Amino acid sequence: MSIYLPTLKQLQYLVALHEHGHFGRAADACFVSQSTLSAGLRELESLLGVSLVERTRRVVRFTALGNQVVAKAHRLLREGEELSALVQAHGAPLSGELRMSVIPTIAPFLLPRILPRLRAERPQLRLFLREEPSTAAIESLNHGRADCVLLALPFATGEVEMEPLFDDRLLIAFPKDDPRDPPATIAPALIDENRLLLLEDGHCLKDHALAACDRPALRASTAMIGTSLHTLVQMVDNGLGLTMLPQMAIDAGILNGTQIVARPLESDHAVRQIALVWRKNSPRSEEFRLLAQELRAG
Repeated sequence: MSIYLPTLKQLQYLVALHEHGHFGRAADACFVSQSTLSAGLRELESLLGVSLVERTRRVVRFTALGNQVVAKAHRLLREGEELSALVQAHGAPLSGELRMSVIPTIAPFLLPRILPRLRAERPQLRLFLREEPSTAAIESLNHGRADCVLLALPFATGEVEMEPLFDDRLLIAFPKDDPRDPPATIAPALIDENRLLLLEDGHCLKDHALAACDRPALRASTAMIGTSLHTLVQMVDNGLGLTMLPQMAIDAGILNGTQIVARPLESDHAVRQIALVWRKNSPRSEEFRLLAQELRAG
């Protein structure tokens, strides 16, 4: 009895459909026509002799077996990519395609500083960037959508290898001439819970900020959250409260044109560690360590 072995292309179509939940968007992600993707999936189901996807006019729903196949397909595709990466890493380091996820509280502040030099010194490197919150970035890493992730620690990354880059201090930012403005540093006990503005859930900087306050029970006002650091800065500049900003954002000029003052926080935890992480036992580990050196130099 012969067993049909799915092709990597068919598995790629299946995974893309599962991720996007729409044939058109999945086809765009795979750079093929919708009819090509649909035909590839029907051939896969026909040759396997099972139904993986329930098709209706409005929704795409995976069968229980389909979900199990998708989970296996993620691992097979990742192994296939690592096979290619093994060959690539044997040649010139930091060349070819590399997909890196970067969290939003790092990307706009660090990347403009390092990318021009990286392009100049590593012209053979094709770096594809994806900005997404920490949880989504680690998920992209585990599913093979990203080769490495630039994020801030501490964060639950699971089984990964990592290379720390540098420490990034956290500072309290509030409107200029605030009567509660101390001369140098701010004690965590002085932070007014009702005035603290933080990023919405999903951003690790929110947890870092709360940990930096040394007050486990402290919670930001649920009515006052921002979707980005730039949004929080505008809210503070308009007198809605205070927030916590990383040093790299301040160095990049996020407070330019505002009436905001930033003061250090008297806390041993008022710092986050910027690191590059990748899948454990990746054949490109040495290449990622070299990339970490490049990022650290920036």
